[in-house]
Amino acid sequence: MPNVEITLGAGRSPEQLRDLIHEVHDAVLRTVGTRPEHVRVVVREVPRSLWATGDATLAEMDATTTTEMKEPS
Repeated sequence: MPNVEITLGAGRSPEQLRDLIHEVHDAVLRTVGTRPEHVRVVVREVPRSLWATGDATLAEMDATTTTEMKEPS
């Protein structure tokens, strides 16, 4: 049974998450050759303030990007 786990920073719509699950499920079916009911897809959403890369949280990066977009060049 294929089990696919996806971890994302929180903030996507239910429709986006459903589309992601659908596309991953289809990709597994195309490439692995298993039965549809055997494919497991788990999506974990992590609060953006609790996920960091390069010593900055995703929330901090979001704030920086938002600030940069507002500042005139």
